[in-house]
Amino acid sequence: MSGWRILTPLTRRGSTLLWCGVGMTCVAFLFGQRDLIRVGVFLIALPALSLFVMSRIRFKVSITRGVSQNRIPVNGSTETALKLHNVARISSGLLLLEDAIPWELGRSQRVVVDRLQPNQWRDVNCTLYGTARGRYTIGPTSITLVDPFGLCRTTRNFSATDTVTVVPATIALPTTSLHGDWAGVGESRARAIASTGDDDVIPREYRIGDDLRRVHWKSTARSGELMVRREEQPWRNRVTLVLDCRESAHRGSGPDSSFEWAVTAAASVGQHLLERGFGVRIMDTYGTPIVSPSQASESLSGSESVGALLDLMATVECGQAGTAPTNHSLSPEAFSDGVLIALLGDLELKDAESIAALRPRRGTALAFILDTSSWGGRSQIPDHAGQSRSAALFAVHGWRSAICGRDSDLADTWRSLSTGALAGAS
Repeated sequence: MSGWRILTPLTRRGSTLLWCGVGMTCVAFLFGQRDLIRVGVFLIALPALSLFVMSRIRFKVSITRGVSQNRIPVNGSTETALKLHNVARISSGLLLLEDAIPWELGRSQRVVVDRLQPNQWRDVNCTLYGTARGRYTIGPTSITLVDPFGLCRTTRNFSATDTVTVVPATIALPTTSLHGDWAGVGESRARAIASTGDDDVIPREYRIGDDLRRVHWKSTARSGELMVRREEQPWRNRVTLVLDCRESAHRGSGPDSSFEWAVTAAASVGQHLLERGFGVRIMDTYGTPIVSPSQASESLSGSESVGALLDLMATVECGQAGTAPTNHSLSPEAFSDGVLIALLGDLELKDAESIAALRPRRGTALAFILDTSSWGGRSQIPDHAGQSRSAALFAVHGWRSAICGRDSDLADTWRSLSTGALAGAS
């Protein structure tokens, strides 16, 4: 079998000529037709000569690649740029360039590149369209050189790749005050810190190893003992987003599903709050933090973390099994000093009771309850009454809830929930 590998570079045309020549030569020997033998030998010699010439050619082409944007929204586009450089001392001939592209970004690109002169550069640009969330690898690239008669080819593969992340297309939300926050959270606390400063905290006794620069001299003079400022992290308004990732809680498939609506809502709310200075953490309904491998902690903070949030939302998946949240991470104590926002799919009564009991004692709790019957994939009669019962149960526990359908306007719903216009209503 190893002997047949030398014929691998032959194209379909080259293989056809070779085997036709072999067959014609054999028939000519059987019938003693010398002229036909000459034709057969000629047909064999053409692909053989092409194999020899192509094996002697050492075309040297380097590729530099890049993309204009590594992060694009769903239904957005970006440009991938390939720069070809002929580093050989001879012309390259006709080249066939193929760049491997996932189907979520379009079809694999195949481009014919004209002859490259020695030390000549050539740019090849392709457009990618993001149709589904995810992180995708573009490349590698292969270049095929074909002889002038199309009988033989030689291919060179490159290992360089690019990464493109398709993130949810976020929706701009109106700036409102999250009414109902206690005095220690929300915008009132942020203004208090801004006026007093982070160093204006209750001092404590000096401990061996404390930085002497944190000595609080007023308290030291008053108490007669060395006192230092508490080395606490600066206060940051905290928000916890609970994203329902249960497969049984959502309907529809692909981009047209209730889970995709929930992901878009989570990304929009998270981006809006990060840009306003909130610290944001994301959990599923079991209390498991949803984080990316590159995150140093579970919490994101500051507008500079918007990109990390969108990257995280680009890869979150629907498919966790189970029913009610039982993890200790989901407890009222975990949200006692912050804002809790839940994006929920189908809820049974026991699930609704478990989640409703998580309302922060001194904070605000908002619930987006999805009416999944408005998405495809449901065979039974829509249970609007079930969603209304869940909303009423959340209202009893002090939540502000809203039932959201496929055509619901997220910006209007956010304005109503955050200002309390829908408090206790659906």
